[in-house]
Amino acid sequence: MILCQAVSIRRSFLTSVKSLERTISTQKSLSLAASNKYDEKPKGQYDIIIAGGGMVGCTLACALGKNSVLQHLKILLLESSPNKKYELTKEYSNRVVALNQNTKTLMNSLDIWEHVEKMRLQPVRNMQVWDACSDALISFSSSEMLEDDVAYIVENDLLLHAVNTELSSPSVKNVNIVYGAKIAGYELTKQTSSGSKVKLENGDTYLCDLLIGADGANSSVRKAMGVQYVSWNYDQMGVVATLYLAEETENTTAWQRWLPKGPIALLPLDSQRSSLVWSTSNEHAKELLRLPEDQFVDSVNDALWKQYPRSRTVDASMSWLGSCLKSVGLPDGAVRQLPPSVRSVAPASRAAFPLGFGHSTRYIAPGVALVGDAAHRVHPLAGQGVNLGFGDVKDLTELLSDAVYSGLDINHHSWLEKYESIRQRHNVPTQLAVDALHRLYTVDSPPVVLIRSLGLQLTNALQPVKKLIMSQATT
Repeated sequence: MILCQAVSIRRSFLTSVKSLERTISTQKSLSLAASNKYDEKPKGQYDIIIAGGGMVGCTLACALGKNSVLQHLKILLLESSPNKKYELTKEYSNRVVALNQNTKTLMNSLDIWEHVEKMRLQPVRNMQVWDACSDALISFSSSEMLEDDVAYIVENDLLLHAVNTELSSPSVKNVNIVYGAKIAGYELTKQTSSGSKVKLENGDTYLCDLLIGADGANSSVRKAMGVQYVSWNYDQMGVVATLYLAEETENTTAWQRWLPKGPIALLPLDSQRSSLVWSTSNEHAKELLRLPEDQFVDSVNDALWKQYPRSRTVDASMSWLGSCLKSVGLPDGAVRQLPPSVRSVAPASRAAFPLGFGHSTRYIAPGVALVGDAAHRVHPLAGQGVNLGFGDVKDLTELLSDAVYSGLDINHHSWLEKYESIRQRHNVPTQLAVDALHRLYTVDSPPVVLIRSLGLQLTNALQPVKKLIMSQATT
């Protein structure tokens, strides 16, 4: 990786371009080397460049553009995909997100939520999670736990359209967007006194004081930073689909059952449809995608209803714990709702994506910051991935605003370090907790099943603990 030279020696750097090009001519287009195909004259100079125009990147651009303290800054959003016209169809997309209350608050503050409400969303007012290897369960209800709904199910592309609608409104005047921006490479500064350079494959070059990587789990900005990235694959895939329920219901409950190979979840969409997220082994996922539609529906219903082998010791222990809880007036877990049956699957809605863990040891470098999946990646079992990214957006915007209000440069190390510290203190424990849950529930050994079942049942009985879990899940 070749880092950008300080401005004071820029001339000597430019004269060495040809020799540098010869030594790295075999490198791929993402190489950070200088190349004759790039214009020497930058196409634009910006205060902030955001690389990545997904849900998190676009929301960040909108938040920065709407902040009164930051409205004087020139901001550029680079999105690799073309600008596609969005149309709301009768069929739901197979990719959805579960947005928590903090994300709703952020979207409300940016006037994005009203666009979502005008199209469609589904509130989650109840949640039930149960173990396939025992009678253990935990349930959450908005009427008992929160002043508002547990979560909101929104389609990914619908949410992105809502963000872009507000981003292109007259209330955001200082953000430019380049669609189809294929990044060829980055030249990052070693000092805050000079900026970073972004090179596109078409030859355009942009300079900025602060570069923000919102370019996903395979972030090129993170790679250019040269920071350590801790990651592993779960050897699992998440199978998604849009399902039609056997009976029309109010459908405001999210269901999740822990199977030996991973959890299956039904997220409500409307009175007749739910969205499937089924985490399972790679081989099983590929098999599910190959099945005829009727057999796929049978597999989903089996996963929700099938009685798995039980350990007598586990059942006896759970029965004893239930009796103890009932004797002291606490919920014993005996009362449970039955999940819905699935009637059919929406045509062409089945898909799968690999699951993994990832965390960047550093979220910042001189003049650079990471947000969203570029900084952290989690298993979808708890629905926290995108909410962590929106938390990054909120804190980064507030800290940058405070820094500018205090007279600091936008790339000053003190506020960047504070951003990294605040977000890592929140993100890392959440990531590790989700990873621990995944590992705990993909073991069907009776001693492990016993421990997790007793723990889940006790947690369900203790209302203060459940409230604590919900409060953590919504921050």
